[in-house]
Amino acid sequence: MVNVLEKLEPAANKISSVILQQDYVEVVAHIDADGICAAAIASGALDNAGIEHTITFLKQIDEEALESLKHRDNFVWFVDLGSGVYEEIKNINFVISDHHIPASKELGRQLNPHLFNIDGSREMSGAGATYMVAKSMNEENKALAPLAIVGAVGDMQDNEECRLIGANRELQRGSGVEAKKDIRYFGRESRPVYKLLQYASDPVIPGVSGFESTSIKFLKSLGIELKEEDSWRKWVDLTFEERKKIVSEIVKILMRKGFGIKRALRVVGEVYLLPNEKGNLHDAKEFATLLNACGRHGAPEVGVAVCLGDRDTYYRKAMNLLNEHRSAIANGIEVVKEIGIEQMPHIVFFDAGDKIDERIVGIVAGMVLEANGINKPIVAFAKMKGKDTLKISARATSDLVEKGVDLSEALNTAAKQVGGLGGGHRMAAGASVPCERREEFLKLMDKEIAKQLGSLLFDAED
Repeated sequence: MVNVLEKLEPAANKISSVILQQDYVEVVAHIDADGICAAAIASGALDNAGIEHTITFLKQIDEEALESLKHRDNFVWFVDLGSGVYEEIKNINFVISDHHIPASKELGRQLNPHLFNIDGSREMSGAGATYMVAKSMNEENKALAPLAIVGAVGDMQDNEECRLIGANRELQRGSGVEAKKDIRYFGRESRPVYKLLQYASDPVIPGVSGFESTSIKFLKSLGIELKEEDSWRKWVDLTFEERKKIVSEIVKILMRKGFGIKRALRVVGEVYLLPNEKGNLHDAKEFATLLNACGRHGAPEVGVAVCLGDRDTYYRKAMNLLNEHRSAIANGIEVVKEIGIEQMPHIVFFDAGDKIDERIVGIVAGMVLEANGINKPIVAFAKMKGKDTLKISARATSDLVEKGVDLSEALNTAAKQVGGLGGGHRMAAGASVPCERREEFLKLMDKEIAKQLGSLLFDAED
């Protein structure tokens, strides 16, 4: 069997040799969980090499960021971004470890799985690409491997298949991270069981998800004790038989409601456990959520500190940010309920204005998509602070992706036609466009999705 990672090793070796020649490195990273993991891996590797460095985080590479990047005098290591603007930054001194669709096939300065026929949206994350470079710098950096798995899970790369595949699978096997088959809903170790079911999505449980009262009633009907003495029981506190009973009933409900066996089977999949961690850091999905909270609320450096081992001051800060994150998302969902979701032939959308922070509008959009059983891609708008620009986040279900939807391509194509920039992955992507061109963008986006689904023929003049 061919080791997929071996394909990347020559490129990783070349990039690592360039990095090791530097006296100072500026790491430039994305603010999400994958980007934070990638930044932490790069920082840990540079520390081990004795190379002075700083980390700069970007929400996205827009025109303003591009202009700033073009004037960099120091050596830059882009992690979890950079490949999409390769041509624009060509004149600075840089290397890239990224997994987004590359604008250039040029090797030598970038490690990107797409250039080796490895799907960067499902088989390797930005953290995974960065880990390959780090491991090439020094074998001691193998200790950073669990962060590559947290980054991949944070980037939802286990979502389509309900497990990690390809390069991610090989990374997981060598990382010490345990793969275990279990219920896939978020909060197995952190939420009371009734809360886990209340917020269950992908798939939503009809008649159970959405309300505390219905999830409690469901569990009581199965004879599940909600408390043990004065403590709410979590999923991990249940016996094997209790878990089996709950999963079996959820699958029956989904089948009765016509979801189909394929959708019902998504209830169970692989979860990834970090054996040397506990609490919110034991489950890779919960670890990634903690990091997302740090990034989305303006403190990605706190997430990096946690990734690199802080379990005191910065961990407490991260937990406070997680509580703030959960509250902001809950408020965001309420905002969407108030303003409503608007329908177009092939997409749905909502415009939150300044009522939802641009940094979390994508997360809210994803939760709204699943919770409402919407069978079209959802596009969410939020006003960027201090700018006459809209932040756009789009989300699609795995079913839509299977049918041909590629949000990264659609968003990028539509945004460019109205003076914006966009990109990301097939299932989740983002962009920024001028406020006054929102309606034009929506029409273009709807047209792009229609083309991908093959559901609409356009006249030549369109």
